[in-house]
Amino acid sequence: MITIVDYGLGNIRAFVNIYRRLNIPVEAAQTAEELACASRIILPGVGAFDWAMARLNASGMRDTLDELVLGQGKPVLGICVGMQMMAKSSEEGALPGLGWLDAEVCRFDVDGASNWAPRLPHMGWNDVHPLSSDGLFEGLEDVRCYFLHSYYLRPLAPAMTLATTDYHGAFTSAVRAGNIQGTQFHPEKSHEWGIGLLRNFGAQ
Repeated sequence: MITIVDYGLGNIRAFVNIYRRLNIPVEAAQTAEELACASRIILPGVGAFDWAMARLNASGMRDTLDELVLGQGKPVLGICVGMQMMAKSSEEGALPGLGWLDAEVCRFDVDGASNWAPRLPHMGWNDVHPLSSDGLFEGLEDVRCYFLHSYYLRPLAPAMTLATTDYHGAFTSAVRAGNIQGTQFHPEKSHEWGIGLLRNFGAQ
């Protein structure tokens, strides 16, 4: 069973609809009891880092989520801010992250030369370059996905990077560390590439 953590943020219905079309069992969890039976977990997120962390901490699901991911090793996929929350901290806020990944969240550098400084947010379609053809990206070619963000996750261990994207320089757009995975882009908005990635996650 794929369980989507519904703490009030993220495109919950879009994920549910995709998995139902794929005939993969899915449900949304709003309580620790509902979350406890998950075999695979999706942690979505939109908006600001501190707001997302505060909502998750207040949901009553934080301890169960930690136990499932860190204690039981259940596969988890973080999406956008959901991936950023897996890091230790973010330049966007003051609250600590979940600390599942040895990583930090940084703002794109907009203080460089004016001809090259990125416009924020990074919004729209962009190429995604997988560093591995297995796992989330198995069977996917010429991957293009939809992004909407001004901050990105910077792993402290380069081996954690699963895919990169160029936005005035390469940044990590997908990560993998054991059972913990994440994408900066929104697969639920990324047409056949996103559907394929979500199908792959459901098959792990």
